[in-house]
Amino acid sequence: MAHTYTALIQQRGKWWVGRIQEIPSVNCQEKTRDELLNTLRITLGEMLEINRNEAINLVEDGYQTVPIQI
Repeated sequence: MAHTYTALIQQRGKWWVGRIQEIPSVNCQEKTRDELLNTLRITLGEMLEINRNEAINLVEDGYQTVPIQI
């Protein structure tokens, strides 16, 4: 299942800076817009993997998984 996230980007001087709106801890800076978008994708993927692993560890500690929809 593919998800769409929103990148908030801006050029500041010689740098492009950005963050993922839905996950504020994902923020990056690069010299070009394309490099920034690529780095944001990579960093977002890494952060989602970290969150997934932390959730798996909680389940192993006795937490239950319950699907919810928003």
